[in-house]
Amino acid sequence: MSMPDSTDLPVVVIGAGPVGLAAAAHLTERGIRTLVLERGARAGAAVREWGHVRLFSTWRELIDPAAERLLAPTGWVRPEAGRYPTGAEWAAEYLQPLADALGERVRYGATVTGVARAGRDRVVDSGRAHQPFTVHLTLAEGDEAEIPSGTALGAPPSVSLGAPPSVSWGRISARAVIDASGTYGTPNPLGADGYPAEGEQALAARGLITYRVPDFGDPAVRARFAGRRTAVVGTGASAFTALAGLAALARTEEGAGTHAVWVLRRGISGSTFGGGSADQLPARGALGLAAKAALDEGHAHALTGFRTAAVAREGDRLVLAADDGRRTEPVDQVIVLTGLRPDLSFLAEVRLGLDERLSAPAALAPLIDPNRHSCGTVRPHGAAELSHPEEGLFLAGMKSYGRAPTFLAMTGYEQVRSLAAALAGDTEAARRVELTLPETGVCGGAGLFDEAAGDAGTAGGCCAPGPRLIPLGVGAPDVAAARPSGGCCG
Repeated sequence: MSMPDSTDLPVVVIGAGPVGLAAAAHLTERGIRTLVLERGARAGAAVREWGHVRLFSTWRELIDPAAERLLAPTGWVRPEAGRYPTGAEWAAEYLQPLADALGERVRYGATVTGVARAGRDRVVDSGRAHQPFTVHLTLAEGDEAEIPSGTALGAPPSVSLGAPPSVSWGRISARAVIDASGTYGTPNPLGADGYPAEGEQALAARGLITYRVPDFGDPAVRARFAGRRTAVVGTGASAFTALAGLAALARTEEGAGTHAVWVLRRGISGSTFGGGSADQLPARGALGLAAKAALDEGHAHALTGFRTAAVAREGDRLVLAADDGRRTEPVDQVIVLTGLRPDLSFLAEVRLGLDERLSAPAALAPLIDPNRHSCGTVRPHGAAELSHPEEGLFLAGMKSYGRAPTFLAMTGYEQVRSLAAALAGDTEAARRVELTLPETGVCGGAGLFDEAAGDAGTAGGCCAPGPRLIPLGVGAPDVAAARPSGGCCG
């Protein structure tokens, strides 16, 4: 890998989520100056937004090895390996302690607004490869806040970013950039052609359309959905989670009459509900069975081959219209869970080599094509597959997968292990594969809700015929990317 001679500059990591923090741990372990920029006020800000969702990966699959080595001297206690955490638990018990261990290498309230080669826009060739990156950002204290030299963004002396011109007004010079900002902030729209359906934006602004899995453990949220009809649009694990949650609510006295209209753009086949009892991630298989149970028990019904073109008010309710003229029955609200996409807007002045379909790195795209792969059949990969024409710039974690829903946290950890090795000049380690993945099931979201003890439909009570559901529970205040920022995931 040919890199500018700027080893005195830090590697900037965008995003203090699972993969961004793992990248920082690997880079720190190799003695590489590192700065993590997180727009939220705490580590794992996006994960916390879906904190009520329970992952279908256990703690065993959710802790990066280098991160664990960094945490060990702090007295951190590793969570029970076989337990399935919620997003909130993942953030509180692992991500925040990891960020704390990294110390002032992590800067909160820092929103990256642009990445470029110093003094060169996307068009300029001359001298490009020898220039460091310039990362533009705003701080929570105010737009384009001044960054003091030598202690830029709170960096300690051991990882000082140096005096100007390395640091200036709202800009940081970097030897390399790892964008691990995820995709949670940019959900796909309801419209089947990739753009918002007619009427969608106005109704979303009024709160009648949401793009997140509801927290059915929140009494106010339960009251909003109880006894009402809700359209759930999507076919991934997040849609399964919403269907399972609505079905669990329908089984309670307060939720009598709750019903879901499951809107699918394609039909239902034998693989629709995932790997079931054969899934090597059992909670992922259980989630598909829970969604199937919602249909089998009559708490939901499916509307297949429905490609939404418009949504409109009909009295005080909503009706979705398909491009073939079909219309749904009136519903009270719509949950859109049609996947996520990367925000590439702040990378407009660097040269990316992206697949035209998935918006993933061109060399990676064939390995993660959701038409051919689940997360377990994606071959472990690293620096070679994540490289772009702009050397030293990498998309990692969920963002590297573009629009593909096949991401696992373990895959992201392997990515950044390889990237750190490459940036350290350890070509052999960068090429080496150090990961074995489960091969069955379908990826794309998180697991079942916790269920309050004593509620109707407690774990096992919502089982579809066949294998018993993993007793994770549904209903207490708990809950990817993905596919919250994490899904399987992170």
